[in-house]
Amino acid sequence: MSDTKDIVVPGEVIGKGIDIIPGSGVIREGEELISTLVGLKNVSGRALRVIPFGGVYIPREGDTIIGEIEDVSFSSWHVNIGGPYSATITVSEAVGEYIDLQKTDISKYYKIGDKVIAKIKDISTSKSILLTMRGPGLRKLEEGYITSISPSKVPRLIGKNGSMITSIKEATNTTITVGQNGLVWIRGKEREDEIKAAEAVAMVNKDSHTHGLTEKINEMLGDKNVQKKI
Repeated sequence: MSDTKDIVVPGEVIGKGIDIIPGSGVIREGEELISTLVGLKNVSGRALRVIPFGGVYIPREGDTIIGEIEDVSFSSWHVNIGGPYSATITVSEAVGEYIDLQKTDISKYYKIGDKVIAKIKDISTSKSILLTMRGPGLRKLEEGYITSISPSKVPRLIGKNGSMITSIKEATNTTITVGQNGLVWIRGKEREDEIKAAEAVAMVNKDSHTHGLTEKINEMLGDKNVQKKI
């Protein structure tokens, strides 16, 4: 393997050897290491991974995501989660009560255009994604404001032990949920608070790679946030 950061695409063989350890964005087939992402090949010792370009969300089981209902069928809802594969919520994973599907129009629970916080319960071998709404904090979103960032920058927005997102929430007096797919839901008592929080999220998205980001966020949000950190 070369240490050079080459641009690779899904399905491309980027390494070979049983001694190579596949990291994120890489799968093994026999002795071959194959990229599952569009991004930069990265070699560190015996580990091989692909650093994804921004904007592509690769779903994983257990991810909490924010999605939009895009279709309603007889017994399930189809959800746009911003990824390359379709996602579905079945009635049993969405509603905690018995529903007679012969008599009930399930769109009364969720309709096209509704935004939801859900969790990825299962991903089949054919990449069909099953979501669940059964769990703490999983629900239909009412009011609020939704913005987005590159999915690869979600960890930076959350921060170590939740430090960055907590600072933004406290400084703007808002409730914020960050989906692993890069959608961010913000709700505040005042529209101005939501806008201020969205501006902070946008700064993280733009400047996540720069030094002093925390200080920039603190400065933008005002002295109140700096004092809390001190």
